[in-house]
Amino acid sequence: MNNSTLPTKKILLFWYPLLLTWLMMAIEGPFIAAIIARLPDEKMQLAAFGVSFSFALVIEAPVIMLMSATIALAKKRGSFLSLRRFTHGMNATVVLINLIILIPPIFEGITMGLIGLNQELSDHVYLTTALLIPWSPAIGYRRFYQGLLIKYHQTRKVTFGTIFRLATMALTSTLLAKYSHLPGSAIGGAALSCGVLAEAFATRLLARVPRADILSLDDEDDSINMATIWAFYYPLALTSLIGLSVRPAMVFFLGQSKMAIETLAVLPVINALLFIFSAIGLSFQEVGVALMGEGLKYRKKLHRFTCQIASIVCLLYGLIVLTPLSGFWFETVSGLSDELSRFSNLPAQLLLVMPWLSVYLSFQRALMVNLKTTRFVSHASAIEVLGILISLTICVFGLDLIGAIGASIAMVIGRVAAVTYLRMRS
Repeated sequence: MNNSTLPTKKILLFWYPLLLTWLMMAIEGPFIAAIIARLPDEKMQLAAFGVSFSFALVIEAPVIMLMSATIALAKKRGSFLSLRRFTHGMNATVVLINLIILIPPIFEGITMGLIGLNQELSDHVYLTTALLIPWSPAIGYRRFYQGLLIKYHQTRKVTFGTIFRLATMALTSTLLAKYSHLPGSAIGGAALSCGVLAEAFATRLLARVPRADILSLDDEDDSINMATIWAFYYPLALTSLIGLSVRPAMVFFLGQSKMAIETLAVLPVINALLFIFSAIGLSFQEVGVALMGEGLKYRKKLHRFTCQIASIVCLLYGLIVLTPLSGFWFETVSGLSDELSRFSNLPAQLLLVMPWLSVYLSFQRALMVNLKTTRFVSHASAIEVLGILISLTICVFGLDLIGAIGASIAMVIGRVAAVTYLRMRS
């Protein structure tokens, strides 16, 4: 195998706009958490936002892989139009799911009956979840067109769209915090929705040239029916659904754990920090899909590059959570009180290996997409969730650990199990 035809410089030039995009998206979490932490009722509002965002992640799961589907399946006019209809259908589905969840008896049954939240916290979660209704369909729409931009190697335009998203989110949250009487969690939900709607609009405009190009490629043999798309897509959607559903499942356990309110309050802040480094791995998945090459001829090159990047990311995360920089991050940047900052340290440290695993998992998923064996990706996600839930059960109910500590241990165990499974399959 000759790796010289895929130099590291080429990988970096293709990847860096996607990396910047994911890093900018990763800034959203710390920014929103910092806004909420500086508003009244810090613990309650951070906890409400964390629960609402967990629901939103599950609801968006069916559309999150539309980018990979566009890259892999959109060839010419016929397949592009079929995928666009498929995207509209998926977006309508997630809106319907969101509306059903917001039916008061169903919602209270989930938040108060199943999770065990009190009435006040449940009411805040309801308002924030309602404000996040536009979030999921807007993500599906923009990921469809982002896939088209990546397919045509116009990755820098993806970054421009994300800049528009962040600017809108920052402006919305700042204005609402200053001039409205909305609670902090609701401000966070409204800002996220406005930001991603702006990004979806900008991405559609930026994709007008590749859209015109692919529509001009008319070929009778390019037809693709919904059954074919679904057969390819459902394992990817199932992967997202399984992977993202672990957040609400964890909320159920953590809501009944030792120091539950503190745990639910700091978890969004810890996850926001972790996501900054995990985003590096997430941004690499589409790179692997696009650059793996015919017959996986660049597999070894990309594998070596992945391991190098994963090690660097893990080191950078460690420099924050294992040094006095952790106090600066949690107190000065995130706005947590001294009590919550100290409470966050150990759970964040226990997640040290997660950035490395996230980068490597993205490479493995890209490999499976190229092999058209996406069912193994779903299997790995199911194994990860199962590992998390079993570990959480032991940590929370068996060992009576503080919720945040049990959550960190469970997340690492689940991710190691998933990576190990895909490593065996590949």
